[in-house]
Amino acid sequence: MTPKRRQRLLALLGLVVLAALAVGLTGYALRSNINLFFTPSQIADGEAPVGRQIRAGGMVEKGSVVRDADSLDVRFTVTDFDSTLEITYSGILPDLFREGQGVVVVGKLADDGVLHADQVLAKHDEKYMPPEVGDALEAAGKLPAGYGSGQ
Repeated sequence: MTPKRRQRLLALLGLVVLAALAVGLTGYALRSNINLFFTPSQIADGEAPVGRQIRAGGMVEKGSVVRDADSLDVRFTVTDFDSTLEITYSGILPDLFREGQGVVVVGKLADDGVLHADQVLAKHDEKYMPPEVGDALEAAGKLPAGYGSGQ
């Protein structure tokens, strides 16, 4: 091997190592910023990480919304018609939030199985359901009549 070829090979290997290092560091930095979606059944089965930011969704159970009269705290239950998940939220709920409608919440799951939400996302119109919720309910065969995922 000539010295010029050897120099080119070492330069190429150096670039490959730097590119691999850059990809690895980027992946490591982004892993804590990924919000994975979980259904209440997946959370009940222990698939969701405790103490990390996640997204969860389903249908708000009728009669489950309890508002604190002295603050903006609210508790409600979300279901995928197999399991339920209790949600706590402190803040103003979206205008379109209602019982019996699809919702996605972003927050952290506590050790006691309650999701402490930082954000509540409600539907757009009366037959809309967030795509993640619709797909999960459809896969479980529990999608209510008249609803479609991501309509």
